[in-house]
This record gives sequence, C-alpha cells and structure tokens, in this order.
Amino acid sequence: MTGPVRLTWVQPEDLVGHELRQAVEDGRDPGPQLRAWLAAGGRPAPTRAGASPTPAPPALRALAEHLLDELSTLPPPAQAPGPAAGPAPASGPVAESGPPLPHDRGPAPATGPAPARGPGAEPRNGSTGPEACPGAAPVIRPGTDRGAAPAGGFGAVPEGTFVGRLEAGWVGRAVGCVLGKPVEKLPLHGIRALGRAAGNWPLRTWFTARGVPPELLAAHPWNRRSAATSLAENIDGTPEDDDLNYPLLNLLLLQRHGRGFCTADVARLWLDELPAGRTFTAERVALRNLLLGLEPPLTARHRNPFREWIGALIRADMHGWTNPGEPARAAEQASRDAVLTHTANGVYAARFAAAAIALAAGGGGADVHAALRAGLAVVPPRSRLAEAVRDAIDAAGRHPDFDRVVDHLHLRHGHYHWVHAVPNTALIAAALTHADGDFSGSVCRAVSGGWDTDSNGATAGSIAGLLAGAADRIPHHWTAPLKNRLATTVPGFDGIGFDTLAHLTAQEAARP
Repeated sequence: MTGPVRLTWVQPEDLVGHELRQAVEDGRDPGPQLRAWLAAGGRPAPTRAGASPTPAPPALRALAEHLLDELSTLPPPAQAPGPAAGPAPASGPVAESGPPLPHDRGPAPATGPAPARGPGAEPRNGSTGPEACPGAAPVIRPGTDRGAAPAGGFGAVPEGTFVGRLEAGWVGRAVGCVLGKPVEKLPLHGIRALGRAAGNWPLRTWFTARGVPPELLAAHPWNRRSAATSLAENIDGTPEDDDLNYPLLNLLLLQRHGRGFCTADVARLWLDELPAGRTFTAERVALRNLLLGLEPPLTARHRNPFREWIGALIRADMHGWTNPGEPARAAEQASRDAVLTHTANGVYAARFAAAAIALAAGGGGADVHAALRAGLAVVPPRSRLAEAVRDAIDAAGRHPDFDRVVDHLHLRHGHYHWVHAVPNTALIAAALTHADGDFSGSVCRAVSGGWDTDSNGATAGSIAGLLAGAADRIPHHWTAPLKNRLATTVPGFDGIGFDTLAHLTAQEAARP
C-alpha cells in the first residue's frame, strides 16, 4: 500500500509556517496567529524540503487555511517619516498597479535598526503597470518603428558580436546551473566539506564523488535528482533544470507575443506549456491560483508565502538578453513577467538581474561593476534587497578571502529561507564583485556560497559569460561536458544547442 501524496509547496499546513515567517520579514506582527497555530499542534514549515512528511489532520488543515486568510489581512507596521531620498531614477519602479496590499511592504534587515522609510522605500507590490491586457497591441518602443531595431539595442551592435555574447550568456548560465545542482539544499558547511575532501576548495571545477569518504557522502548526500547528471564523472550534455527551462519559456513568450507582452500572456503560456511538476514555490502557487480562476496580480498574493523568493529572478535573463544596453527597459519587461508570481523584493530581484544582464549584453566595454550599478539603479534604494546588495558588494571589496564574505552574508541573512531572493541576490552580487567578473571565479564563488546554489551559479554565469564576450572564451573544462546540448521538457527545445538559442534570442532582440 502506498502512502499519501505529499504535494510540495502548496499544502496549507506547510504554507502557514512560511507565511508566518514572511509576515515577520514584512514587518507585521503575526503573534496571535502563531500562538493559535502552535497551540493547535501546528509545526514550523520545513526548513529545506517542500512538504512536511505527514499530512495534517483535517481540523489542523482547516485551521491553516483560516490562518492564511487572517495573515493576508494583517496591517503593515507604522511607517516613520524619513528624509527625502530624491526622485526615483527614470529606470526605477513606477506607480503600483491596483490597490496596495499591506502585507507586501518589507522592513529593513533584521540585523540592525530599521531605517526610516521615506521616498525610495519598498512599494507594497513591486508592480510596474497593468498585469492583464486582453487585446493589447504590440508595444512600439520610443524612437523606433515596426521596421527598425530598437535604438541603442540589437541594431546598434554588429550581429556577430552580439550573437557571440548571447551564446556565452546561455552557456554561462548552463555552466553555473550544472555546477550548483549537486549541492543544492546542502548546508554551507556540507558544501565546504565535500569540496575540501575532493581537493577542490576554494572551488575551481565540477564537484565529484571521487576520493570523498563514504561517511561524508552519507552525512551530506548530493541532491538526489542531480547527482546522476551533474557530478564531474556523470555530466553528458546539459540536464534539464528549471533555471534553464524559464529562459526557454520566455523565448517562447517573446516569439508569440513580442516584447509588448503582458502578464496575462505569461499566464496563458504557462497554462499551455508548463507542467506543474516542473514548477516550485511561488510558481507552483501561482499556477494553482490560475486554475482556481484567480488573475494576476492576485496570483502572486493569494496564499503565496513565497512571493519574495528567487523564482522571478531566475526568469529574468531573457529580458536582459533582448534589451542589450537598455537596463531600464529590461527591468520593466522583467516586471511584467515577475508580477504573475511575486511582489516587492521578489520583483526587485528580477528587475536587478534583468538590468545587470542588459548592460552586460550591450558590450561596449561594460564591466561587472557597471552592470551591478545598473541593477541597483532600477530597485528602490531603501528596499531590503538594495540594502543587502550594497552591503554584499562592500563586503566583497573588503575581504580578500571569499569564505569570509560568505560567512558575513550568512550571519546577516541567515534568518531568511535558503530560497529567498534577498540573500541569494546579495550572494550573486558579492561573487561577481569579488571575482571582478572573471568567469570561473564568478560561478565558483556564487555556488560556494550556498543557499540556492544552482540558481545563483546560473545568474552569475550568465552575466560573466556575457562579459567574456564569446563562448570560446569560457574555459574548455566547463563547456566540453555540456556538449552544446540542452535537455528540456519545454516544447520544441529538447536537445537544442546554445549556438542555436543565441541566434533565436538575437532575433527577438531585433524585433521592433
């Protein structure tokens, strides 16, 4: 007899624990709900897995559903008046769409006193415009017509050079993703122990089980879905991963709707082409909400405690790749995608990544530090995400030993879940800064810092690959095992090469 099905990331008895944590991060007081949950026998959310091991009794599940609804109505903390921060940059967030939801406002990091929140603090939902646009015409970008490439975009750089950068971005994303896959979900001390046991610390190449004592492997087992495809001895082409599926989905999105797509177009594409089993955290909740008949932006908020996690960030690359040299437009495009599933810092992480990638994609001698500044320019300067990124960049500049930088970040952000956007975005920025944009240094540092290892390696690899300028400038020991072949369940792309993907992406960048 088989046991009950335990669906990850959607069961009320698990969601309520995550929502209690998110409420604290938002600066709200969930004390009464927490006491009611614990008094009834409720448990905290799983720390690393997507589901608790046993189902909740019917009464406890009903209480969890009731508490989720109560938590969604908690008022935000009183906002102290703060000094004016000046107007937001032209590339920054614009007015929120729809009525503000109080539970989306975030506080300062828990590691210090909350700064006064004046202009430039976090908008409550992180949105940048209407989410649904039935019948909307394609957007015509300023300074262009239907027969011309966007000013300053693809048409402003030689095609061969741009396509080469895009291939390096795709390959770099794949390398970083595969490097991080075996150690995803492992604690930092476990990652370090596995690397040291193999003589691979500081991290400089693929993880391997060769030479690692069996007792250490038993204490820190590789990610069960990835060991067979992502250790040095097992890599044979690029295995499927959600960090690589989402750029493919967004390529489909642009092929079908152009860069004038709206959030409703993203939702319809997901319903048509994205299996629920290939989604996690906020994306799985949003799909569930769509099937319940909810529409964006409510899909990002209804019983979705993962709304500030990393999912929108890992979907941002295509928006940066198709807006080379135009970080503000890349960020706005990423926002229309992100608000299907995320709010506030979850959206800001997507904006940050898209803008940094766009600047790197534009070439012109841009370096990693300029790319990170472009990312910071499109998020509210007093948001938790911006504060964390600035602190990470500062730490990376002060400590020559990257392990010390990582220890600092884990001390400062250890209260967040390991998939939350704030610590992971900070780690990406620290890795890129410390490596000065060097490809191997960037992906290895991003993965060696723990948390969401494959996602962080992928984003760092995308930016560092673009800065490398061409796939053949990425060291051969990284590219050779991937064999220019990507496995995926996204329709029409299984087995595709990164060179082909670069040309398809360039076509979308060239579309008016």
